[in-house]
Amino acid sequence: MVNGIIAVVLGYLLGSIPSSYLAARLAVGKDIRRLGGGNVGGLNVFREVGFLPAVLAAIVDLGKGAGAVAIAIWLLKVDEPYILATAVAVVVGHNWMLFLKFSGGKGMGATVGGLLVLLPFYDYPLGLAFFFAIALVLYIITRNVALSMGAGILGLPFIAWLGMQSAEFVIYAVVLLVVVAVKFIPTAKPAIARAKNLKAFIFDRGKGDKR
Repeated sequence: MVNGIIAVVLGYLLGSIPSSYLAARLAVGKDIRRLGGGNVGGLNVFREVGFLPAVLAAIVDLGKGAGAVAIAIWLLKVDEPYILATAVAVVVGHNWMLFLKFSGGKGMGATVGGLLVLLPFYDYPLGLAFFFAIALVLYIITRNVALSMGAGILGLPFIAWLGMQSAEFVIYAVVLLVVVAVKFIPTAKPAIARAKNLKAFIFDRGKGDKR
């Protein structure tokens, strides 16, 4: 139990590493929270700062998720509920960063990083293929990165339910969906307003909508 608590707390602290904030500060000396839509995430860095800082921020975000789960599994050797709680905690940390007074991103990078470790650990790497297939198909249609990744997360509970024999993982996927939605939905209305209409919001060509 002690190791489980350590894993969850460590997951939150790793998630709180403000990679996008640091990337913007180092690249242009500006606070990413005051640029574009104010989201502390790689997509906002890409649009407002540049490609390379966004790539570096995204790599760190993936590493946060993957690292937190890997530590829980192989270093702390905690039981399944704590592993899944750690995977949620790192996303919570990313969305409400301790080091940025609880502002943060939408949790996409940390989520994907966690899944890159979790699904193979559960002997279900095919789940990753399904997850990325959903996101890729929607991206090809809409060119909207945030919406496409959100669709992949939306499909995750169904992927887990159909392909895994783990009620705990299904619960994790639902909780994860709620955590991401809590940050995503409030930003949708102003994003639609900036895009001028719902169609422009969905079919994002990288213009106007600074999410």
